[in-house]
Amino acid sequence: MNKHLAVRNSFFRRPPRNVRRALIVAALVCVGLASVLTGYIVIGRHNPLIELSRAFIPSPQQVFGKQNLLVLVEGLDYDYTATDQPFSSQSRSDVIWAVNFDFANHRIYELSVPRDMLATFPDGSRRKINEAQSDGGTREAEHVVAGFLGIPGFDRYAVLRINAAREVIDAIGGVNVDVKNSDCLMTPHHCVNGPIDYDDTWGHLHIHLKPGMQHLNGGQAVGYARFRHDWCSDPCRIMRQQQVARAVLEKLKGDKLSTLLHLGQLIGIVHANLVTNLTQSEMLSIADYYADITPKEFHSTQVPYTGDVQLADGDDLIPDDAAKARLVQTMLVAPPTPTPAPPSTMALAAIPPSTLRVDVENGSGVQGAAHRVAEHLRKAGFQIGDIGDAANTNLPTSEIQVHSAVLFAGARVREAMPGPWQNVSIVDAGASPSPQTSDVTIIVGRDLARPE
Repeated sequence: MNKHLAVRNSFFRRPPRNVRRALIVAALVCVGLASVLTGYIVIGRHNPLIELSRAFIPSPQQVFGKQNLLVLVEGLDYDYTATDQPFSSQSRSDVIWAVNFDFANHRIYELSVPRDMLATFPDGSRRKINEAQSDGGTREAEHVVAGFLGIPGFDRYAVLRINAAREVIDAIGGVNVDVKNSDCLMTPHHCVNGPIDYDDTWGHLHIHLKPGMQHLNGGQAVGYARFRHDWCSDPCRIMRQQQVARAVLEKLKGDKLSTLLHLGQLIGIVHANLVTNLTQSEMLSIADYYADITPKEFHSTQVPYTGDVQLADGDDLIPDDAAKARLVQTMLVAPPTPTPAPPSTMALAAIPPSTLRVDVENGSGVQGAAHRVAEHLRKAGFQIGDIGDAANTNLPTSEIQVHSAVLFAGARVREAMPGPWQNVSIVDAGASPSPQTSDVTIIVGRDLARPE
């Protein structure tokens, strides 16, 4: 068996089929739309008037009353009338994305569902998941996709009509995309790249692209993202969608002058091609919050499958249920919290020790331990408040408790302590227990009670 069939049968097995559908890059909703609707915020962050206006935009947490928002994003397929006009009434979903706006961690997670996935419908039948939209509109699509993923439901939906991606990409002057065949998408370090060529006159799809990094206009970018007529088929098509989505994000964020010059045109395109139950104020809040998002904070992948089965509606993909459950948990239900970067030396040096008041408590039971720490901090220039015994005088480990509103106050105190103290935990302890306001309380445990 050659490497193409081996890879495909193990994970991506999917027969090719003749398709006449337009790709709508769903990232225009989950990333690009945010920038489009408030391009003036993205571009004018150093403008005092813009900064003043931002003070009146509530945070997404305030607007939605929660720490994340699940949005179903769909792009519709289409066909042509006898007069060669595209239409998308009673369309099936060509793109299905479950998008998690993670406000708590300033991240966006996009889980793509291949449109031919086998799913259960309200009538008990088992069919391709993309038929839900044509059967019962967005309401049924939300119900079927949520059931397929095993989540209670979606908070909002966004459906993109035809031509949105092409028009937006043209409006921003095109995008830079590393064009890859299926070999190089699947095994990027061990492949021979080749051209992408395909003609579908009825579907208005003509793709003729050389391999490698190049600048694509809207039609070329959409054609590349739609391409699926090689051995990898739909899985690589989804990878190409995500490539183009990231290219749009990078262009909107990187070429701010172009975004500003074409802002009116971009807003018009979005309004003409988007159907959503997100209100203008909700979108404005999301846009403001993610105005400085980076590609590293946008995470995307697809639900894998193990094979296909021949049913009445064609070849349906069988999902890998175990892998699907893991992806749903880590992307939609409980994404991991990123480890915050430690404060820089410059940030700590900017806090004068004389502005911080430190209480020291002895939790070790070793006589004089608190006074030794207090004297060290006093010599370093800190204000020393109360010195005494902790409520528990048999603590195994020391601790630095922060009560101050001063950012990095605990880290500033720890940085002034001897080497062994640099691994001591810093915890947010709320209001100060001291009669006078204390910024930091050090509790000396048995581990650091003895003099060095």
